[in-house]
Amino acid sequence: MPTYILGISALYHDAAAALLRDGEIVAMAQEERFTRVKHDPSFPVRAVQWCLEEAGIRMGAVEHLVFYEKPLRKFDRILSTDMATFPRSWRAFPRHMRVWLGDKLWTRNNLSRVFSYPAERILFSEHHLSHAASAFLCSPYPEAAVLTLDGVGEAATTALWRGTSDPPNLECIAELRFPHSLGMLYSSLTAYLGFAVNNGEYKVMGMAPYGVPRFLEDLERLVHLEEGGGFTMDLSYFSYHYHPTRSFSKKLEALLGPPRAPGSTLYLGPDATGASPEDVESSQRFADIAASTQKLLEKLVLRLVEQAHKDIGGTNLCLAGGVALNSVANHVIAREGPFSSLWIQPAAGDAGGALGAALWAWHCIQGNPRKAGALERSDHGKAWTREEVAQTLADIGAKFEDLGSVEAAADHAAEALANGRVVAWCEGRFEWGPRALGRRSILADPRREEMKDVVNARVKFREAFRPFAPSVLEESVGDYFDLAPAAQVAARFMLTACPVRPEKAADIPATTHVDGSARVQVVRSQDNPIYHRLIRRFGDLTGVPGVLNTSFNLKGEPIVSSPIDAMATLMRCDLDALYYEGFRVEQPK
Repeated sequence: MPTYILGISALYHDAAAALLRDGEIVAMAQEERFTRVKHDPSFPVRAVQWCLEEAGIRMGAVEHLVFYEKPLRKFDRILSTDMATFPRSWRAFPRHMRVWLGDKLWTRNNLSRVFSYPAERILFSEHHLSHAASAFLCSPYPEAAVLTLDGVGEAATTALWRGTSDPPNLECIAELRFPHSLGMLYSSLTAYLGFAVNNGEYKVMGMAPYGVPRFLEDLERLVHLEEGGGFTMDLSYFSYHYHPTRSFSKKLEALLGPPRAPGSTLYLGPDATGASPEDVESSQRFADIAASTQKLLEKLVLRLVEQAHKDIGGTNLCLAGGVALNSVANHVIAREGPFSSLWIQPAAGDAGGALGAALWAWHCIQGNPRKAGALERSDHGKAWTREEVAQTLADIGAKFEDLGSVEAAADHAAEALANGRVVAWCEGRFEWGPRALGRRSILADPRREEMKDVVNARVKFREAFRPFAPSVLEESVGDYFDLAPAAQVAARFMLTACPVRPEKAADIPATTHVDGSARVQVVRSQDNPIYHRLIRRFGDLTGVPGVLNTSFNLKGEPIVSSPIDAMATLMRCDLDALYYEGFRVEQPK
């Protein structure tokens, strides 16, 4: 009989479920893809139900349900922090008590009740251990240094691990603890810049190239470097450790100036045309702070990576935790760091903890040998058959054309892109992680510079400074991008940004950011043969073997999953057409 292990992350943000059968991934997905609530933190009831359906089993067949962290240890840290910072924590303390005493403290019983599963068979990993397992145990390396970086888990915010395979093990070498946290540093400055924490950090990264890091020296006051690669933060600039909603203090405002009001217009690049000098100057200050924030993060992360090499050595580095989604910092690690090979968990945030918890139980608790390269592809979500798609389209009265096959649809879509149309592309199982990698994507012609504004303004309804990624054939990536050798695998999951070769920038202006970089996705035929075919056909027609790729969703929404999601999104934006499993739907008039 096969052994099933179910990993779950939940109760903070990006809840997810991952199901293993004898250590092999059967299915995994974030709850938001089913509930349509972005970053849904609730127990992943729908994701779990789908995982079980995909395996053809019921909950009773699962040997262990594994939660990705230890709630009691997290509660202990929160209670200790509230006591240490009282009376400043008077607002936070009652909120924390209501949440924890009313619900989170009883996670074992709640998991047992919600999923109808025996409480005695529930296991609990640790937050950063789950991150580390999600990185190393999915990597192709027999041994590696593993670095996990995020806001905070139970108490740890950064941890260094030694990953070994005989037997599978993750040994914690060093860790930094709350409130000293790179994730909280970046998130606090994200809030200062007027973006939502846990949702706007990538906007800061996209905004940074519009500025110059002239505030770097000021921001370096926030962090005190220590021997051994560690650091402490000057907490007088922050309030996240005692305030329930505000993450930075008046002292930070005195250092940097007034914070940006959320939702206020940023006049950057093309958006600065016609703006008043005062508005442009204000926006430029925020862009310069974003650039300084990004540069500070890169310096601190690179320092941690260099220390990891001193402590552990070797050639391989694995990364996980929310900070590992910073593709610009990842490029710096790959280009300037001491490791020659880099592997990053595609769902590096809390969602990936579900997979890590399951793998930890299978390998490190049960002692089963690991198989290198457990995560080669991204398509581990739910798929809809051609029959199901056709039935859905017919049921809602959509006018659609059956192109006969997904191969024919790929050729048809490539021709539409070459003719300047913007299309949505859905095929196969949806992706694991926050990046659309050619399974649930919006595509456009990267040769047309105006596509940046077209897709941002008319399709995605988002800020004009936000960049787009190029999806490029593996065999052509070296012709267009200066991709560091260590980042070759990370680029398959769109987890690194690198320079566009200067002689090629004019060929792909829609996907070349203002600083001459691009967050490239390398597309291999063995990972996604249909998407590879689409890009190859586009290249045959245009001479450019890549397309503009962005996630198929509107601002503030999760990436689409189902035919219904896709049609609902199509009807609310200015896409020209939708291709879903070989069917083509025109934009309703």
